Amino acid sequence: MPSFDIVSEVDLQEVDNAVNQARKEITTRFDFKGSKATIEFQKEESIILTAEDATRLKSLREIMVGRLSRRNVDLRNIEHKDPEISPLGHARQTLLLKQGIEGDKAKEIVAFIKSAGLKVQAAIQERQIRVTGKKRDDLQEVIQTLGGHDFKLSLAFQNFRE
Repeated sequence: MPSFDIVSEVDLQEVDNAVNQARKEITTRFDFKGSKATIEFQKEESIILTAEDATRLKSLREIMVGRLSRRNVDLRNIEHKDPEISPLGHARQTLLLKQGIEGDKAKEIVAFIKSAGLKVQAAIQERQIRVTGKKRDDLQEVIQTLGGHDFKLSLAFQNFRE
């Protein structure tokens, strides 16, 4: 039976490239001259932004988000935590990278597929969803149906098998 997997992943190499480009931009920008602003990339987990004050942190976040969008990283898979500002004025913010489909979101997607009335079965497997059906056309219809609905998460379709 034909099947495919629904996944939600961030390309970590593109994130790494975006971080390196943002670091390079910070060294050349006049408003960050003499600043101790830094961007740290924790592999497969998060990006940590630190700056002297809240306004520089905001500029740092805008640079980072701009670089990520230019590298075609879907911003729906990046969660912005609240900035932490110390009494001395130092600011820090974490951008979490969402890898995989969380349990509640996976249940919502499976329920959406079932409510569409298509002749397919959807099953949650770890952090992805496997969709199987008797006909290839049914699976392609599922892909079209999911593409027309916003789950506030980027969805990719992999492992299409006959």
